[in-house]
Amino acid sequence: MAQSRSGAPRDRASDVRELVIDRVGAQGDGVARDGERQIFVPFTLAGERVAVTLNGPHVTLDNVVVASPDRVAPVCRYFGHCGGCSLQHMAPAAYLSWKHDQVAAAFNSRGIETVVDATMPARGPRRRAVFSAHQHDHNVHLGFHAAGTHDLIDIAECAVLDRRIVAALPAVRRLIADLLPKREDVRVTVTMMSSGLDVGLDEVRRVLSPDVRTELARQAAAVPLARVSINGDTIFEALPATLHFGSTEVAVPPHTFIQAVREAEADMAELVIAAVGSAKTVVDLFSGVGAFTFPLSQRAKVAAYDSDANALAALQAGVKRATGIKPITTQVRDLFREPLSALELNAFDAIVFDPPRAGAEAQARMIAKSKVKTVVAVSCNPATLARDARVLMDGGYALKRVTPIDQFEYSTHIEAVATFVRDNPKR
Repeated sequence: MAQSRSGAPRDRASDVRELVIDRVGAQGDGVARDGERQIFVPFTLAGERVAVTLNGPHVTLDNVVVASPDRVAPVCRYFGHCGGCSLQHMAPAAYLSWKHDQVAAAFNSRGIETVVDATMPARGPRRRAVFSAHQHDHNVHLGFHAAGTHDLIDIAECAVLDRRIVAALPAVRRLIADLLPKREDVRVTVTMMSSGLDVGLDEVRRVLSPDVRTELARQAAAVPLARVSINGDTIFEALPATLHFGSTEVAVPPHTFIQAVREAEADMAELVIAAVGSAKTVVDLFSGVGAFTFPLSQRAKVAAYDSDANALAALQAGVKRATGIKPITTQVRDLFREPLSALELNAFDAIVFDPPRAGAEAQARMIAKSKVKTVVAVSCNPATLARDARVLMDGGYALKRVTPIDQFEYSTHIEAVATFVRDNPKR
């Protein structure tokens, strides 16, 4: 039986028809209209006439009858099955324009009319991948889930990953083979650190005996890997798993967030530094291990806040090894439950905040009450960025610039950096 994108089989009630795609929606699917109903068709582009099969809520693209001039051949043989990418069929110029328009639409939905910069294109491979793995027929399957399903697509290559990660996949399969429970997925995070590959396994339920730990360490040394951790516990470490932020090397703990693409991180840092300008004191909220803290510290004193104590400990250890930077202080604080107050914020010339996808509404409300002249927001979610921007603007800030950055090439994810200035600081 033919399968839909969601894996549902066609049945006798399936409805076959032709549709015209009006636009590409926020999740990357083409949107067609059937009377009052919207139908979302994966892997289609605006203006295309397509043949589809409707099976209840599931939609299968059967054929592109009339293709868009923006349709191109995908770069990966797994495209359309693997859920990691959704837009490889869109020509580069149209793709970057679509990402730009998603950011503009998010701001427009909040009543914010602003000029959005052209999307900065992806400039490098991803240095981090989060795979799923399980045992099937005595083989280790390692890859990504098909879109909207629990079906695991076993991969041997990936067009968007650092080639060193791809080259290590056979060794990673061998390393984890004895740890995988039957019929249960394990999450495998592989990161290309400055010192080598870091492999972290999560959701491993097996209790590791000393003999198993010794064997894992032996295999990791043979690959060689920089570090192996299981459920956050370091099993093997040949070298500290480090990354450079600005000119500073930081040993990054397991389970710590980092940006997926080094070049995108550099682009964001450059925008942040330009936005704060000549500020002498900067507060870096949701700082993590210091992706922006250290570049900022080359010209300003920085206070870094984050709820992740391990990340801040790593940042502080990096400070002790750094040279040529201004003073950096750190404080563990849950900024969702206890955002910095306006009075606390007023001690700084500029604010930088880079929250998770949920945004930082509570913190934005405190910023809106402050006297700080310059605020820079970094976001991986245009919708919550626009919401927080509305809060800042209602508090008297002017939105000066919004720049989208394509960190996750071929996906619907969009990074953005927005700059706000209070032209008439509160007295």
